[in-house]
Amino acid sequence: MDEAVERRRFLGLTAAAAALGLTATVAGCGSLGGDSGDVTLRLVAAEYDLNGGDSTKKYWTDLVAAYEAEHPGVKVEVRVESWDDVDRKVAEMVKADEAPDIAQIGSYADYAAAGELYAADELLSIPVQANFLAPLVDAGEYKRTQYGLPFVASTRSLFYNKALFKDAGVEAPTTWAELAAAAEKLKDNGVRTPFALPLGPEEAQGEALMWLLSGGGGWTDGTDRYAVDSDANIRTFEWLKQNLVGKGLTGPVAPGKLNRKAAFAAFAKGEVGMLNGHPSLLQQAAKKGVEVGQVPLPGVDGPAEAAMGVADWLMGFKQNGHRKEIGDFLNFVFSDANVLKFAGDNDLLPVTVSASTRMETEPEHADLRVFLKTLPDSQLPPVGKTSWGQVSEHIKQNIGKAVSPAGRPADVLGSISRMATAAENAE
Repeated sequence: MDEAVERRRFLGLTAAAAALGLTATVAGCGSLGGDSGDVTLRLVAAEYDLNGGDSTKKYWTDLVAAYEAEHPGVKVEVRVESWDDVDRKVAEMVKADEAPDIAQIGSYADYAAAGELYAADELLSIPVQANFLAPLVDAGEYKRTQYGLPFVASTRSLFYNKALFKDAGVEAPTTWAELAAAAEKLKDNGVRTPFALPLGPEEAQGEALMWLLSGGGGWTDGTDRYAVDSDANIRTFEWLKQNLVGKGLTGPVAPGKLNRKAAFAAFAKGEVGMLNGHPSLLQQAAKKGVEVGQVPLPGVDGPAEAAMGVADWLMGFKQNGHRKEIGDFLNFVFSDANVLKFAGDNDLLPVTVSASTRMETEPEHADLRVFLKTLPDSQLPPVGKTSWGQVSEHIKQNIGKAVSPAGRPADVLGSISRMATAAENAE
């Protein structure tokens, strides 16, 4: 069967199953019996409000109120923590034998490896579990069992400043060669940073992966083993060093010293011609009056075949033994209305087939369509490896050296590769 036809058939089946199953799950799971407060679930969630407001807290407050109205035997206590602290605080709770019932954080693999989580099929109804987008299911698996439940997702596209592009007389690039040529013209036209390349320690593992994928590589190979110094990856970083960094097209700050937050802020000020961006940058740029163009990430010979996907995770902890109550609540969380509400409010992407299909047709989400288009075929970092946290941190601290004047891509990637292999073998 043709791959595109098979994919449409799969999406249609899962969306249909979800449309039938989600309604039954949310409306028909029923009361657990007893007086109010028979069971109290504790949920720790991450803060998503970029403006210091309380939109994340309000989302959970409203969702919990709706859930508790239908389930008088269950209370849900929500604690919202900043992204700077939430992973650490959950880890501290688990270490102190005070695990929450549910956590919404950045990683799950260590807890799955320690046997502390319920598997997805122990919690969710079949229609709800089948409704997740396939790349997110794969990324949520530890040893072929899904423990991480995707909460929201995003992909990356090439953002460009329409005014700067018009002034320089260039079009949005679709290949690496066109990207380099556009950057040259932007530089000649006085643009301070033609292309921002944030390979500093904040998010270098993500920026690097976007380029590796567009060059036909990635952090792992087809057998899910680390392949950091593959020929494709080395070629990608050699191209970056020679054609962007070496020609002075990446701005006044060395890529290894430039963090994503600073790059995004400079783009929003109109100082950057183009960069690899994620959906939330749209709001940031619009508030500063920057008109943004978006295209899929360029590749060697055309648009990249695979975009980088990113997901944040929900998980249910076993410690308190509330499997049924956790499952009922999570089935409610993954209803279309709740998924779309949170994703839409935060310029992020829904994690389910049915919610994604709805978002694609709703005019208020038109700016997200380029991201939605790439999500079903996206590739995520190897978050299912318990070694990934350690490897990711090593990449953050060192990958920028690959494009430094004294750095050799093969040497830097080889060093990271040896560290990654050792970490994986130690699992």
